[in-house]
Amino acid sequence: MAEPGHAPNAAPSVPSAGRAAPDARRDRPRGRIRRAAGVPLVALLLAGLMAAGGCAAPDRSADSATAGEIGAVLDRRAAAVLDHDTAGYLAVVDPDATALRAAQRTSLADLAQVPLRSWTYTVKSVTARGAGRVTADVELDYRVAGFDTAPATARRTLELARDGSGGSWYLTADRPAKDAAVPLWDQGPVTAVHGTHSLVLGVGRPAKELREIAETADLAVPAVSAAWPDSWAARVVYLVPASTAAMAELLGSPDGSYRGIAAVTTGAVSSGNGRPGLADRVVVNPEAYAGLGTFGRRVVLTHETTHVATRTSTTAATPLWLSEGFADWAAYRQEDRTAGEIAPELATAVRARDLPAALPADDDFAFDRDADALARAYEGGWLACVLVAEEWGEDALTDLYRAVGAHDGREGAVDTAMEKVLGIGEREFTTRWRDYLTERLG
Repeated sequence: MAEPGHAPNAAPSVPSAGRAAPDARRDRPRGRIRRAAGVPLVALLLAGLMAAGGCAAPDRSADSATAGEIGAVLDRRAAAVLDHDTAGYLAVVDPDATALRAAQRTSLADLAQVPLRSWTYTVKSVTARGAGRVTADVELDYRVAGFDTAPATARRTLELARDGSGGSWYLTADRPAKDAAVPLWDQGPVTAVHGTHSLVLGVGRPAKELREIAETADLAVPAVSAAWPDSWAARVVYLVPASTAAMAELLGSPDGSYRGIAAVTTGAVSSGNGRPGLADRVVVNPEAYAGLGTFGRRVVLTHETTHVATRTSTTAATPLWLSEGFADWAAYRQEDRTAGEIAPELATAVRARDLPAALPADDDFAFDRDADALARAYEGGWLACVLVAEEWGEDALTDLYRAVGAHDGREGAVDTAMEKVLGIGEREFTTRWRDYLTERLG
């Protein structure tokens, strides 16, 4: 249950770190936040101000005449997507490309249940591949109606050719850009299930399973609102791909990256200016999620939903122990479980007198870590947040979260915020935290 924000930057989005549920035993499913790599939030917000369907101005490095012509082609394509106009969608595809036209027809049909508010192409560059043939690197920005306040982005590579008369451009290939994430609708027909606070979009999963996820999500959203007092959309899109391998493809990661991870949250971290974040998505791993009981599923989705709610206060200054610990605190806040039940691996270490010397480092949350070591990192972050909430109050915990995220850069962020909010520095807090671990788990 990670956030695309504290993990090493990953394109195109940022995942949040996840949390194992107490009933999951070994290989506890977790997730992480993914952050958008190298994309200024303000640029993404400006993209959301563009017309609902259309193509933004191309990059200056592109051949402006050719890029402008291709932009006009993509304008028509975007309008056809929003209008569910199959004929219009296929009108820009090479009339002789029988297989591509069939695939494009299927692709548009796969999108049918996704409630789109906008669909916009931006031509980034155009490369000539011979007389009358080009490759265009394109960004697709889209928003889900009723949920996204800013667009989500997918990178595409398009190939186009002029017709025999040298006039119109026609699409001859359409695929995700190299190493880019594969959108859910490229994986098959999307089924949409609407909840009170949620929209669950699934591919290759039974409708009953998607409805159950929506029901759990509808419990998670109010629980998060009770824990996080700041205003947020309180409506979340959850994606459920067909398999763990499809989840990795959806996140633009190597196959096997998310084995044992129940869910992750993707989106861009805040620029720290208080503006709304990107179109966050909670991505559920159907295989790992299925291995959890009711309690574990509720914890996982509440944890991930917390990352969505706290996005505008989560920046590059926020360490993973705080973002993940806070998400766990929100998820377990109203659950009737002991510290030993929630933090069994750390309890075992404490009883063996193997007390951690410092708060968990970001590297301790890496997905490829030993399962027990990863669990101890999450548990340590959770208990650090529990300590703040118990000793200084829940308001102090949320104040601390905001203060850390508002700091200019990582260095000194935690120490400065703790001095301001708690009246002690990070060194003294770490000492108290280590004592607290012994008290609660020893």
